[in-house]
Amino acid sequence: MTAKPRTRITRDNTAVLLLDHQVGLFTGVRDIGVAELKHNVVGLAKAALVLGLPVVAATTARDSMWGPTIPELRAVLGDLDIHDRSTVNAWDDEAFVAKVRDTGRDHLVVAGLSFEVCASLPAIAAQADGYQPVVAVDACGTFSHHKREAGLARLTALGIEVSDYATLMVEIMADNADPRANDVYAALDMPFSTLMGQVAAGFAK
Repeated sequence: MTAKPRTRITRDNTAVLLLDHQVGLFTGVRDIGVAELKHNVVGLAKAALVLGLPVVAATTARDSMWGPTIPELRAVLGDLDIHDRSTVNAWDDEAFVAKVRDTGRDHLVVAGLSFEVCASLPAIAAQADGYQPVVAVDACGTFSHHKREAGLARLTALGIEVSDYATLMVEIMADNADPRANDVYAALDMPFSTLMGQVAAGFAK
């Protein structure tokens, strides 16, 4: 694929890639609280499913090194096949890339652990193949603040967008009049929007 001009992410052109949110890797996370990271990853997955976005999930060496997907995410994904691989960069695994290609989407929301490897390396490779990736940084974690800073600097230098998980899903939803809007906000579980929902419910009584 060749590079394309940037276009908006929508529910018709976007897939979500969830990479290596595994129990063993979570034990090393130091740049974000583990509970907050789990909350964000689960919120991203839930909102993606509410919006009807295809989700492609993968692990690396789950039976020998890094363990299974965290149970909170596994529960949200239900019977979705989580592809296991040996390659460091998921984009080096032909079966994984085929799963992404089969979605028919050329915009990718990417989240992974570790941020600078499991999320960033596939995003970089996907961009080179003509996809338009954006990394949801708060649904990623890594093993030091220095690694996060270095990863962000690299993505910036390469022109790869970063954002937060909630903004990306709300951007895709696009309209608060959407009949799924309440379900999207509930899935995202942002403290501010949850509180505002409670305020609105109080006024409705």
